[in-house]
Amino acid sequence: MTTDLQDFTMREAGADDRDRLERLAALDSGRVPSGRMLLGELDGELVAAVPLGGGPAVADPFKSTSAFVSLLGLRAAQLRAVEQRRASPAEAAAPVRRPARRRAWPRVTPMPRLRWG
Repeated sequence: MTTDLQDFTMREAGADDRDRLERLAALDSGRVPSGRMLLGELDGELVAAVPLGGGPAVADPFKSTSAFVSLLGLRAAQLRAVEQRRASPAEAAAPVRRPARRRAWPRVTPMPRLRWG
């Protein structure tokens, strides 16, 4: 069975999504993860959820959701990276340190001159 990704919607969970998340977690025999969540809806029906802070996903076990969970996980990782860059502006503004340049050939010390008697 193939699913058209045009019908798939990603969005951040709001306070009014709590009941839907609890139903999804019950289907998945798990708990609703704490913290901010990224939701995946297929034709308006909640089929997967991934915590933005990282952790295990919650998904409908009766639907083919592995591709959706992967997309949600990828987007959550992107959002975490953006938040980390925003959280540390001093590191972002710091100059890039480059490694010291290495010589192409090892330095050779000259041999002492020999005098023939």
